[in-house]
Amino acid sequence: MPLPEHLQPFVLPVETVTPDRRGNVDVYLPATTEMRPAIIFVHGGPVPAAVSPTPRDWPVYQGYGSLAATRGVVGVTVDHRLHHPAAYPEAAADVAAAVRLARELPQVDADRIAIWFFSGGGLLLADWLRTPPGWLRCVAATYPLLAPVAGWPVDPVFRPIEAITGAGTLPIVLTRAGLERPDVAEAVQEFVTAAADARLEVIDVPNGRHGFDMLDHTEESRTAVLQAFDSVLAHLS
Repeated sequence: MPLPEHLQPFVLPVETVTPDRRGNVDVYLPATTEMRPAIIFVHGGPVPAAVSPTPRDWPVYQGYGSLAATRGVVGVTVDHRLHHPAAYPEAAADVAAAVRLARELPQVDADRIAIWFFSGGGLLLADWLRTPPGWLRCVAATYPLLAPVAGWPVDPVFRPIEAITGAGTLPIVLTRAGLERPDVAEAVQEFVTAAADARLEVIDVPNGRHGFDMLDHTEESRTAVLQAFDSVLAHLS
């Protein structure tokens, strides 16, 4: 039987790094004794609680975590509790806790942090745009959901399109899929328009689907992932 979409391999060939598991958080450490920046990767959703394996064990997030470590930064993945559309507050608390854990690691430079959001996790971006802390050097969003799906009971606080006005000089790296669902694409365009005065970099994947980094094994996909990664690393340097 074919693999389900979320278990498809990461589009980049990456040396596998075994993470250090700490509760609901996995930490991918680079091969250095120096303090390094960290990237926290925030998966999408909602993902039902019964799904196994959980997102941090999906090849795509193992790939991003391993890529971070092999590029010399600490990668952090977190299984957050976005199990249904009303659970964004619980998921936001889990992400905030993962960020705190990352900043407290002895291997991490606590003043050089990036947070990278995917898919339905994109609504969690709002918390970090509204009043970004000084140690947050960059946020990234890949094929993000930036407005709730019609009918979802989502707290109005999770609205990145409104929160972007507070982002100030925080760099934002947005990767958008050209073959995105129309409602998701419309919200992404609204966000881009609202971010006219923000430090926004847009990376387009014209032939990419939602989830292109595991579904579309093309040079276009690989280039987009590397371009986004290079941009995030530049802001952390």
